[in-house]
Amino acid sequence: MLQSMTGFGSARLDADQYSISVEIRSLNSKSMDLSVRTPKFLSDKEYEIRNMVQKALVRGKVSVTVEFTKNKSQKARNTVNKDLLKAYFTELSDVADQVGAEKGEIFRLALHMPEVLQQEEQDEETAEADWELVQPLIQEALQNINTFRADEGKALTTEIVSYIDRIRILLAEIEKQDPVRVENIRARIRGHIGELSSSEHFDQNRFEQEMIYYMEKLDIAEEKVRLVNHLHYFTETVYLPEPTGKKLGFISQEIGREINTIGSKANDATIQHYVVEMKEELEKIKEQINNIL
Repeated sequence: MLQSMTGFGSARLDADQYSISVEIRSLNSKSMDLSVRTPKFLSDKEYEIRNMVQKALVRGKVSVTVEFTKNKSQKARNTVNKDLLKAYFTELSDVADQVGAEKGEIFRLALHMPEVLQQEEQDEETAEADWELVQPLIQEALQNINTFRADEGKALTTEIVSYIDRIRILLAEIEKQDPVRVENIRARIRGHIGELSSSEHFDQNRFEQEMIYYMEKLDIAEEKVRLVNHLHYFTETVYLPEPTGKKLGFISQEIGREINTIGSKANDATIQHYVVEMKEELEKIKEQINNIL
């Protein structure tokens, strides 16, 4: 069954001390185009995250966002660099004395100077424990986005198969029209034979050879058979379990080649009309294939 490359999946964990959220979004792309945004303490896990995503999603323009938010009690666990605060306070006080400025706001200014308030660094053991919580959330988000992709793929499958069925119907109409086309060609040839046979330079053998070549050139029987086979192969491929977007792209090219050949060889206005409609359906298929995994 087809899968769309467009999708969204998320997962979240709310604990007493923190909240963790994972969001994964994907759009269509010819290859895997992956961007990962994580908290600083997970920076060394980016390679593992990339492997998880590439294995699960295969292809697409994918963005992964992991957010780690501590609650208020955890956020309050900041340390004050007292020596630096004193140095800032003394420096600002000296400047205030020199310019005769008020000192009422100096402590607040010193407190908010760079690196005075320092958040406690997360030790390696805590970071590893947090990764053990983040990892299953990423897996859950990947499962959710694949479910989204599968649901979108079901709609795409129905749509694309309807286009293929329409091409089959048009090919059946061509099949009905082909005997009429052949008889019209024969009638024109008979008329030309009547005109040419009266000429003193008429060469019967050469004429017959050229007519055989001409009829073979206008014969579309092989193209019709190949088109039927391509349509059948396309439909079979749609329902394969593995990703088939690229394969369907190749098959659609072959379908287009046979349709174009039928149009160029048919030399019949009615068949040309059906060929134009078949091309329209094929273009719809190609547009949808761009978004298929």
